[in-house]
Amino acid sequence: MLELRNVTKKYDGKVIFEDISLKVNKGEIVSILGPSGCGKTTLLHIILGLTDISSGRLAYDKEDITRVPMKHRGFNIVFQDYALFPNLNVKQNIEYGLRNRPNVSTQAEVDELVDLLEIKPHLNKRISQLSGGQKQRVALARTLVMKPKILLLDEPLSALDGVIKETIKARIREIAERYELTTLIVTHDPEEAMTLSDRILLLSDGKVAQYAKPSEIIKNPANDFVRSFILNQLNIKRRNILSLFEADNAPADPLEKYTQMRPALNSSSVTEDINSIIQRTATKSIKDTSKG
Repeated sequence: MLELRNVTKKYDGKVIFEDISLKVNKGEIVSILGPSGCGKTTLLHIILGLTDISSGRLAYDKEDITRVPMKHRGFNIVFQDYALFPNLNVKQNIEYGLRNRPNVSTQAEVDELVDLLEIKPHLNKRISQLSGGQKQRVALARTLVMKPKILLLDEPLSALDGVIKETIKARIREIAERYELTTLIVTHDPEEAMTLSDRILLLSDGKVAQYAKPSEIIKNPANDFVRSFILNQLNIKRRNILSLFEADNAPADPLEKYTQMRPALNSSSVTEDINSIIQRTATKSIKDTSKG
């Protein structure tokens, strides 16, 4: 179990966040969600050991790791830009960490990850020959062969399109379940957090706005910020979806009634409407594709 107790971070006297407390169970997927500048990535770097805290305490399996250096924590991160080595091919990138620690994973374990992430056809390719989704899978494999105690992902889906994004989400869930791997994900997208996570940590103005299961956040948002942030972001997602499938016979906007935010809003109704839109537009896309 990972535990943060009253963690505070300040830069040059400015409070980034303060008094952050949470517990993350083994094998859980937790998304750190919030608006830009709320300290999501800073919190991830603190857990990794890349950034020190100003006050508070971090513990892993009841052992205090507050002052333990990054290299001794046993956590690992996949950065937003993947940080792959362009001068090495895919296989060499995946096995790079094993050069100094060859006994961490056997060849059979490496091969298992390669198969799980569907990388085998690309092992001899250069990084420049890969798509964004393929680079993401290679970065995941390179991290996982080192058997981290906790996997940290910084905006892992932000550069991916819809179909590839869903594939990567499925792989992240499968990895967390198969290896009981605690996974922390930074994202700005509520839809990603809602569909991928066991629990969500929502940050606002340097404090925890809510820490709960996605269903609990939808049904019982803790305050107006949670309600507004979630619904506004879903509204943006809805507009993007509709704009992709606009046509002369486009249906009336089923979420028009949610454009103006009101405290008494029923969040679950928005989710149902968005699911309806996604189903309808996906069906239309499949039909259009089959005609071509």
